[in-house]
Amino acid sequence: MKNKNLLLGLGFDAKDGHKRITRGKNFYIFGGSKNTHQFMQESCIKFNEELDRKRKTLNDISVNEFYDIADKIGLKTPRQNDEVK
Repeated sequence: MKNKNLLLGLGFDAKDGHKRITRGKNFYIFGGSKNTHQFMQESCIKFNEELDRKRKTLNDISVNEFYDIADKIGLKTPRQNDEVK
């Protein structure tokens, strides 16, 4: 079986008792408040749209390409955090 890379979203701020789980193309999202879960869903969808534009999959991109896409869609990355220090 070939390994498949996935985006994984974990939210820990739910206080309403709901158990939110969403899976989609290349991603799984667990937990979070309604707003956090929605943000993670939208981010994963935007990430996949960028992959589609490049005609690549998560398995096809390098770490730098991953961070470039994350930067482009407005996610904070460890690379950005290192630049701030």
